[in-house]
Amino acid sequence: MEDKTASLEALKDIKSMMERSSRFISLSGLSGVFSGVFALLGAAAAYWRVNIAPWAIRDTHTQFGTGKIVRIDYDVAVFLALDALIVLTCSIALAWFFTRKKALKNNLPLWSKHSKHLLINLSIPLVSGGLFCVILFYHGLIGLIAPSTLVFYGLSLLNAGKFTLEEISYLGLSEIILGLLSLFFLGYGLIFWALGFGLLHIVYGILMYLRHDR
Repeated sequence: MEDKTASLEALKDIKSMMERSSRFISLSGLSGVFSGVFALLGAAAAYWRVNIAPWAIRDTHTQFGTGKIVRIDYDVAVFLALDALIVLTCSIALAWFFTRKKALKNNLPLWSKHSKHLLINLSIPLVSGGLFCVILFYHGLIGLIAPSTLVFYGLSLLNAGKFTLEEISYLGLSEIILGLLSLFFLGYGLIFWALGFGLLHIVYGILMYLRHDR
């Protein structure tokens, strides 16, 4: 019995060493949880601002359905851009903080060839998706922006998932599915955005924390 237990422990150690040598495993689940909370707060602020503005979100999608060009109030556009920037900045800052803390705890380098590959594979679809959404905004195709952000973000996570924890790949698949589903409900893009960047981040962040951080 003791030999069997020792063998299992040895296999666990071997698996752990293989993960350390081939993946960036310092991502913290807490960063996902806090990113999700920030996203929900940002979505709530955006929903509040859009509803009190002259530009109404359902009117936008009605106009989109008829092929008309949508013009957004300048103040609303600035508010939404700043809102998204604040959410992104806070999320990145806390992700760096918790990841650095976990790396120091496990005596692992924060910057390595694996983290480099992770960032490169994450950035390519993410930057492409960001430019794609800017072009959609330029042409007034507002209804497609929320689904597009979810799909491209999911693709970036899926692309980067092979260099880090497996939950990242599953999160990416979930984001893609949610983004495609939201294309059938264009009048509710902000709700799907909150579900994808908020709720899914919290759920997967908790799973990552329970499996890898404790």
